[in-house]
Amino acid sequence: MYAMPVALCRALVLAGLSLLATYPVMAADSDTRGMLARAARQIVGVGQGVYVEAADGRVLLAQAAAQPVHPASVSKVPTTLALLRMLGPDYRFVTTFTLSGHLTDHRLDGQLLVQAGANPDPALVDEDALLVAQRLNGLGIDSIRGPLLVRGALIFDWQNDPQGMRLAHALSGQTPEAAWRALLALQSGATAPGITAPPSVHWLPAAATVAGANDAAGGATGGTDSASSSARSASAVPVLAIPSIDDVLTVRSEPLLPLLKSLDDYSNNIVAPLAQAAGGAAAVQRLARASVPAAMRGEITLGDGAGIDPRNRLSPRAAVKLLRALEQQLATNGHTLPDVLPVSGIDAGTLHARLNGRNAAGRVVGKTGTYGDYGASALIGAIRTRDQGEVYFAILNHGVPVPEARRRQDAFVRVLLAHLHSVPWAHVADSEPAIARVQLTSAP
Repeated sequence: MYAMPVALCRALVLAGLSLLATYPVMAADSDTRGMLARAARQIVGVGQGVYVEAADGRVLLAQAAAQPVHPASVSKVPTTLALLRMLGPDYRFVTTFTLSGHLTDHRLDGQLLVQAGANPDPALVDEDALLVAQRLNGLGIDSIRGPLLVRGALIFDWQNDPQGMRLAHALSGQTPEAAWRALLALQSGATAPGITAPPSVHWLPAAATVAGANDAAGGATGGTDSASSSARSASAVPVLAIPSIDDVLTVRSEPLLPLLKSLDDYSNNIVAPLAQAAGGAAAVQRLARASVPAAMRGEITLGDGAGIDPRNRLSPRAAVKLLRALEQQLATNGHTLPDVLPVSGIDAGTLHARLNGRNAAGRVVGKTGTYGDYGASALIGAIRTRDQGEVYFAILNHGVPVPEARRRQDAFVRVLLAHLHSVPWAHVADSEPAIARVQLTSAP
């Protein structure tokens, strides 16, 4: 009887064990692909774009995955990537308020010059204005007889404010009560009994000599008492040469990372002009294309950075690659996707009321996209699993009514959550208000 050498016997046994260990995984992987393909057809719809990829790059599902369609606000993902790569997570937008003139009886006879930074702050809001007004009151200024001037592309309360009219109203105390209460809560931890009115700086009619000078320049401030009529372009009003007061207040926004988190959570379209800080839509598109495999670069078109432009296009597989590129960029500074994108059922905003039930809340981090006029509805994201690491997906619907598209997206994601043995992300909603992270400094 032939006796097999011990070494050969051991090698065959090890090979057999390897096959036994490998075959169930291969079979399970094949079963998963088949199941997901059926679910995509039945739930999302034949011809609708769906792509699912495992952490190691294995493609678990590809249905119309290379077909570019309008991604709506999923366009904000490459913009977020570009801003973090070019500016860094700790970057702050800067706006300065320069006072000049002469102070008498709490009245500044002079001007307030507002200078937007090279990258305008997209998050300068009512709370910031109240903070500035409070500091002006602390300097002994309750009113200003003279203009509010603006230099640079000022954005206030999410809208362009080239003459500072909205800002002037806010500085004069005309803000929603919620903004004042937010500032009170930040500074006192309570409602501060006895303080009933927000800080304010009122604009007074310009002196006759000032009005005459402005008339000569073709830009009179007029004799009105309103803050809006006092807000003027910097080029239209001469600088007053009264140097008895020369103070500069500098407002630095909250860091870029939590700012982007807020904008992405709510899918705020102020991201469109914000993309200019990354070089504009063309620069964002170049970076996005460079972040995906060469075969997918033609599947990315960005007319803007927020999802408004009708030319925007992404394929499902390119969207997943961009999501993974964003994750890699975040990792360079020790951050993860939940630090910049909403987590279902936890973060306020677009995903708070979606995928928020049992075995779903806290298990999806992603980005929604909706533009009914373009027939676009999208959901891309990442899921943590017990046995396959992170799994990434993109569902880009086109030509489906938005409510129905969302229903399909959520139903398909629930299939992913159940079949892939999902686990929650280690994420807690940030309850700190943005104004708490704003920095206000002054220097004579």
